[in-house]
Amino acid sequence: MHGAHWKTTTPLLVIAAMLTSTASGMAQPSPAQVAEMPMTLSLGDLYREVQRTNPRIQAARALGRAAQARVPGASRPPDPQFQLGLMNYALPRLAPMPVLGMNQLQLMQMLPLGGKLALAGRAASASANATGYRADDVSWDLRTQAAMAFYDLHSTDRGLDVARETLRLLRDIAATASAMYRVGEGRQTDVLRAQVEIARMVEDTLRMQAMREAMTARIDALLDRAPSAAMGTLILPAFPDSVPTRAWLDSVARETRPMIRAGLEDVRAADASARLARKEIVPDILVGVQYAQQGGEMGTERMGSLMLGASLPIFARSRQLQMRVESDAMKQMAQADLAAMRAETRGKIGEAYAALTRARSLARLYRTTVLPQAEATVASALSAYRVGSVDFMTLLDGRMTVNKYRQELNVLDAEQGKAWAELEMLVGVTLIDASRRSGSIAAPLTSTVGGPR
Repeated sequence: MHGAHWKTTTPLLVIAAMLTSTASGMAQPSPAQVAEMPMTLSLGDLYREVQRTNPRIQAARALGRAAQARVPGASRPPDPQFQLGLMNYALPRLAPMPVLGMNQLQLMQMLPLGGKLALAGRAASASANATGYRADDVSWDLRTQAAMAFYDLHSTDRGLDVARETLRLLRDIAATASAMYRVGEGRQTDVLRAQVEIARMVEDTLRMQAMREAMTARIDALLDRAPSAAMGTLILPAFPDSVPTRAWLDSVARETRPMIRAGLEDVRAADASARLARKEIVPDILVGVQYAQQGGEMGTERMGSLMLGASLPIFARSRQLQMRVESDAMKQMAQADLAAMRAETRGKIGEAYAALTRARSLARLYRTTVLPQAEATVASALSAYRVGSVDFMTLLDGRMTVNKYRQELNVLDAEQGKAWAELEMLVGVTLIDASRRSGSIAAPLTSTVGGPR
């Protein structure tokens, strides 16, 4: 009996040893392997590269410069008109007629009254500022897209590591179970279950590889680079030890989010335009000077003239008064858009804040309780398995459960990072140091107002 029991448990102890080595983690790479590893890529590196290469950011910034270039001209009066006149020339000789023929030079200038130019300048300046803030928002939006792709790719890479590790384990287990079954010391159900788990893990690996290609393609598109470019090893940033309060985030967003600041500038521009529309009923003054000279018997005669004129708003009911209606409606629309943007920002901050606190709490729970307990359960099952108290499938299920929790922890880390990135976009403030690697001392929150740098 003792001999038979020894023959049965010896190959199973080999399986137990494999399970123990897998539970302790993957083997550390040798120095030569470390030297061959690709360069790392931090989230901060990705942010800087997106800001430098993304065409949408370049287009938004160019649009902002174009809007600012229009501001100085908005507060200037219309260009003066210069005229040269040849008066009373005989045809077809084109010679000045006696007594009547003369040459004239005339300069005319329209002068808007009632502070119209100042109001037009304010409206143009506010509109240009709004365009600039929207360019900042494009930068924040693309920054957030880069973060989403980065965290998804990092989670997929870590999931692939776990899946490949598990696949190697399952193949070793299946080979051992098949050998035991062939000599009559194992069960066919163990072999079949191991093969099913292998097939499922191969499917998961293929699915995650396809997801990785999709995430890499998304990052390539954000960087405007060829798909064949190499992707370095992704390094998670260190998340802050504490989370700012919801009230603080809401208050900062009201002052610093680029889209809200753009909405405020739109309201200022609409207010200036509305005040300008009420001034349009005031006539504009036309001032002109004229110089003329005429040849005569007594020599050249020189003459000067001064002209004054004014615009007449005879179509005020259908033009100037309707401009007031239009500008008032545009002001109401700008105010409503600003209110909607503030409400939307509060709602999205609430959603991202809830996602962040959930991911942080669950990740802490997994690291401090769930994973240690699962590992302890596997260790206990391994001890019981060695003495025959539990069967092979119990041990295998415990090991697969640990790997599942490791996968879920990777997803939670990615969700936490994406929630931080979305909050940064919503408040327009840098909340984490994207260049500091995880494991280092977390820095206090910084307040970088405006577009991401």
